[in-house]
Amino acid sequence: MMKAIILAAGRGSRMRERTEILPKCLTELWGKTLLDWQLKAIEGAGIRRSDIAIITGYHAEKIREAEPDLHYFHNERWAATNMVSTLMEADEWLNTDTCIVSYADIVYTRKAISLLMESSDDIAITYYTKFLDLWKGRFENPLDDIETFKIDKNGFLTEIGQKAKALSDIEGQYMGLLRFTPEGYSSMREEMKRGLPKPMDKMDMTGLLSYLLGKGIKMRGIAYDELWIEMDSQDDLALYESWDAEKYIEMLTKI
Repeated sequence: MMKAIILAAGRGSRMRERTEILPKCLTELWGKTLLDWQLKAIEGAGIRRSDIAIITGYHAEKIREAEPDLHYFHNERWAATNMVSTLMEADEWLNTDTCIVSYADIVYTRKAISLLMESSDDIAITYYTKFLDLWKGRFENPLDDIETFKIDKNGFLTEIGQKAKALSDIEGQYMGLLRFTPEGYSSMREEMKRGLPKPMDKMDMTGLLSYLLGKGIKMRGIAYDELWIEMDSQDDLALYESWDAEKYIEMLTKI
């Protein structure tokens, strides 16, 4: 059985007043919330609504009000923890079912989910091949806010999450979309039990993936070339709102 987990515990403080009373996943873009677009992609790829969970934290009640029929986990310590600790709240599902894991502040088409569902690897992640055009729109210098991402000739991840010195260090952009089988999740947890380079509460996802690579855990990289965006700041929102909404809505709603 394939399930999906959306990590939506954080506030998104760089959105400033827009997240004073709502979590970032309820930010509206092109007529729907970020969460709406994610659910459309996940369900469109064939995952049942009853098999979708959200891990909440900041203003959890607002998300439950918006989507009352989903499954919920909750990170009570959301303000003091990072993404990895939030993921662990869904241990019950990750131990028993293959799960797609999605950040809550990204938008993508159903193809991204389908690619992960089709993978046979225990741990797989999608990466965005058209990142450079997006980064040029978001930053004066694309290297200011991007990390290394390298894939070997067999399609396995070899490097992630380091400071990029040149564009040649980046073969794609990590998208915040992952897939774990129970076996893949178990291997990750076993390495985490042996020790981490920093307390788990402070570990971000790319830091964890980089650490696991160093321990010999294999991760499949899957190239993706359709629409993908992330919402880090109000500047991002202003940029995306300046785009041709009709064009991108068509991409996101096509069957």
